[in-house]
Amino acid sequence: MKTNTLSILLALALTGPMLATDVAAQQRPPYGTAISLESAKKAAVASVAEAKKNSWNVAIAVVDNHGMLVYYEMLDDTQTASSVIAIEKARTSATYRRPTKELEDAITGGRAAVLGLPGSTPIEGGIPIVIGGKMIGAIGVSGVTSGQDAQIARAGVEALGK
Repeated sequence: MKTNTLSILLALALTGPMLATDVAAQQRPPYGTAISLESAKKAAVASVAEAKKNSWNVAIAVVDNHGMLVYYEMLDDTQTASSVIAIEKARTSATYRRPTKELEDAITGGRAAVLGLPGSTPIEGGIPIVIGGKMIGAIGVSGVTSGQDAQIARAGVEALGK
């Protein structure tokens, strides 16, 4: 086996018990019907309003419940890297059915093996969209601090609850 393949397999072997324990400790919401384009736009509009209220230039991505991009918006003068990071935060939140901050906290708490999770961006700013107890998608934001990104994403999720 190549070294990269071996490293990936080792990381998965180390994280498997962590994921099993995590799932047993906290049941994740079941998947529901994927978010509609209309709802994705509604979440994005609320997120844009929160960003503009604070004069923050960000990228906002809304994905369906399996991490596929449904809607994307990038405010003027947002750093280029944020375009990809916002999508990946949303995708991570959807595919792992949790806020990306949980993965970030696991790493800062000493669980470095989380860095080996495939397809994850363990940086705060990705939040699942749960309606009626079912996960329909996720929103990811990038461009300011991680906490500010999460604040903007929460505004989008909250708009769907109204």
